[in-house]
Amino acid sequence: MSPRSASVNEELRRRSRERLLQAAVELVSERGYEATTLGDIADRAGSARGLVSYYFPGKRRLVQSAVHRLMHRTLEEALEREPRTRDGRERMARAIDAILGLARDRPLLMRQHMAGLLQAEGFVPCPEQRRLAELLRDTVARDGSQDVDADYPMLRALLMGAVYAALVPGAPMPVPVLRAELFKRYRIGWEQGVPPDASGASGGSCDTDLSRFFATGAAPECGRDGQSK
Repeated sequence: MSPRSASVNEELRRRSRERLLQAAVELVSERGYEATTLGDIADRAGSARGLVSYYFPGKRRLVQSAVHRLMHRTLEEALEREPRTRDGRERMARAIDAILGLARDRPLLMRQHMAGLLQAEGFVPCPEQRRLAELLRDTVARDGSQDVDADYPMLRALLMGAVYAALVPGAPMPVPVLRAELFKRYRIGWEQGVPPDASGASGGSCDTDLSRFFATGAAPECGRDGQSK
């Protein structure tokens, strides 16, 4: 049998990494960070334990990348949903609702993520985080910012603070209250984005099928020449 081509091997590696990211999000959402082991993640992903260490230097880095993937794909989906719009204020509303929605719908996962950012390793940039940053910077720019380099970090800080406030054990702030404060700051009408009382808005349950956020389809087949079919 001829060896697989470099492009096929690269695709296999990409899909393997995607499965690990999806498995990490699913398991931490179900069990929490401490109760989830790298072996559990590898088993859920159908991967060898050694592959986890090949792609990620540790569990914290894997989980942080996985959550950033979920965040940037959730944000991307919200910004591009129908009816599509170029209106900066509406896109800012959608961005705020998307991030607050994750705190509301996936509290255990997001609480564990916020706690991880406060650990010694702290905030570690990764490809997933950089894509999230690009989307938020674009949102700030479309909203009319004259200084994106200053306004993007402020938006990020405000969103992180709101998520933290929504998830404090024993003293959480209601998401609608946090939403109202952010909308007031950015001069957004309550009816924009996805208001909490809107028909069809999430009421606290969440879609458990995350496959649309992770490209984990079947691996490409190889012909006799080693090329993918």
